[in-house]
Amino acid sequence: MTTQRLGLIMNGVTGRMGLNQHLIRSIVAIRDQGGVRLKNGDRVIPDPILVGRSAEKVEALAKRFNITRWTTDLDAALADKNDTMFFDAATTQARPGLLTQAINAGKHVYCEKPIATNFEEALEVVKLANAKGVKHGTVQDKLFLPGLKKIAFLRDSGFFGRILSVRGEFGYWVFEGGWQEAQRPSWNYRDEDGGGIILDMVCHWRYVLDNLFGNVQSVVCIGNTDIPERYDEQGKKYKATADDSAYATFQLEGGIIAHINMSWVTRVYRDDLVTFQVDGTHGSAVAGLTDCMIQARQATPRPVWNPDEKRLHDFYGDWQKLPDNVTYDNGFKEQWELFIRHVYEDAPYKFTLLEGAKGVQLAECALKSWKERRWIDVAPIKA
Repeated sequence: MTTQRLGLIMNGVTGRMGLNQHLIRSIVAIRDQGGVRLKNGDRVIPDPILVGRSAEKVEALAKRFNITRWTTDLDAALADKNDTMFFDAATTQARPGLLTQAINAGKHVYCEKPIATNFEEALEVVKLANAKGVKHGTVQDKLFLPGLKKIAFLRDSGFFGRILSVRGEFGYWVFEGGWQEAQRPSWNYRDEDGGGIILDMVCHWRYVLDNLFGNVQSVVCIGNTDIPERYDEQGKKYKATADDSAYATFQLEGGIIAHINMSWVTRVYRDDLVTFQVDGTHGSAVAGLTDCMIQARQATPRPVWNPDEKRLHDFYGDWQKLPDNVTYDNGFKEQWELFIRHVYEDAPYKFTLLEGAKGVQLAECALKSWKERRWIDVAPIKA
């Protein structure tokens, strides 16, 4: 058994997702557990270099997590032949250019989603990565949530029978930033900066629907900007130009209908910040981030509509919690380990930049549907 070093350029780790999910809970956690174990017994240990515009911020992060390398010079980092992988979690608008630069430098690339703000740029990056022969991947984190893993388990076991429909509810109230600090960055609410809930979330729904229920064939969507003015990180008022709520219906192969509401202007009255209900001929399930409740057809009650009497039946009591028979690791960390194995031993890996481009394509179709007020078919991608 030998130890192999992974020279990893990490860009955008001063932001919320880059810091919490990718640096702390993935790369630092992998390093501290002794690396990623390969089939032959070797271990791959990440040796990251943190890249950012603020020397003060990246230096502080490096010291905090005992990382010896940091820089504000991305060009110099990409020129180092000893660092073979590039990761980006910075702004969506800058991502295609950064990925292109890294791919041309011969780096394997892994990045957050969306991989671009428009499908044309996303597809160009996919084609370049394939032409250069580098390994590539994009974050598909929702598939690694315990709740959705349980949905996949139920599907594979035949619990649902024939799946009929999927209903998703995502969102929470994001404060405007005036009287309470906002939980999301201000650029999320500016269309000119690559913001908008449709671009951000429909990319997620593409891989969730494709991988769990059936390929998306068409979409109809409407969005809205419910809060027209917000306050940025400096407390300055700005005009919100991007959509902060959207409502989409998807037609999937096999006749399945999926409908997902997504909103940053809704107050939560459900079990989790995101929930999915899957109804099938033999059973139904409702999953959140972690837990999953099930109701088989044999345990389905017989409701009778009677609006003249107060409903006393406890419908929640008719559901059973799926037991936690499996211990789940952090989903971001798990996908990082899969990608590292893909790079080092060519292990199977399906979450490539092409999958990221599919997400951008569906978001673009959803935006077009909203603009033109009609159903939009999702065309096959030729990459």
